[in-house]
Amino acid sequence: MKRLFESKYKNINVKVAITGSKGFIGKHLIEKLQLLNIEIIEIDILDGYDTTNRETLKNLPQFDVLCHLAARVFVPYSYDFPYDFYNTNVVGTLNMLEVCRSFNAKMVFMSSYVYGIPQYQPIDENHPLSSFNPYSNTKIIGEQLCWGYHNDYKLPSIIIRPFNTYGVGQNTDFLIPSIIKQAKSGKIFLKDPKPRRDMLYIDDLVDGIIQCIFYQKTTHEIFNLGFGKSHSVLEIAQIVSKISNNNIEIEFSGEARQSEVSDTIADITKARKILDWEPKTTLEEGLKILLDQEIKN
Repeated sequence: MKRLFESKYKNINVKVAITGSKGFIGKHLIEKLQLLNIEIIEIDILDGYDTTNRETLKNLPQFDVLCHLAARVFVPYSYDFPYDFYNTNVVGTLNMLEVCRSFNAKMVFMSSYVYGIPQYQPIDENHPLSSFNPYSNTKIIGEQLCWGYHNDYKLPSIIIRPFNTYGVGQNTDFLIPSIIKQAKSGKIFLKDPKPRRDMLYIDDLVDGIIQCIFYQKTTHEIFNLGFGKSHSVLEIAQIVSKISNNNIEIEFSGEARQSEVSDTIADITKARKILDWEPKTTLEEGLKILLDQEIKN
């Protein structure tokens, strides 16, 4: 994939803006785009750009494509701080669509898993949407805004629906970083062992984002990005224990998360066919990368 990008996309004259550029996904995306010598405009609250405040966005330099990554994302917090989630994820998206409209730029919107309890597996892009927590509802509204701007103003937009992403630099509030951190102590304590998730390594997600950045058709498209296989929380912990070669003790409280979905598997046929995208990193390979990184730290 790296060779493909370097031969196909390197030194293309396009300005790519990234909101949330200093976040988990943003950092990895910038690293890959820099290898391609792509001009990048960072839009991050740490640099004084607040997507919820239009005044801070007035002097943005013009760009050709926006990757809108800025969002509040930790599902449990969305129940406790709904205003912050709706403000950042909905108002922020609306403001950035307005900027795209003024620049005649393409929007690449980072959505999420928005299908609720699956009616069938694997889940394709035509599966009915279902809001099953405040966070997912903010993403569904964001998608509707993207469609509205495309429908009313012919604004090109691509919606990415990643399943569960993990990788180096992710906040330890999330499942896999928490497991990796705990493994170092020799004991892993988690809540519910049963939920199954389709886990996508960050490098594969970034490759998919880049394919969307350079997708040429001026239309509105939606792509699932996942691995196409699910693993239970218990299986993930067991793989970590196996890779680490330690006799790690694994315990569960049995507590189920509010509005939990038991299993998710992405149908990535559309991304394979249209974007020529394929995930490369197996869960075991991704977990080994994270364990090696944890040892270095």
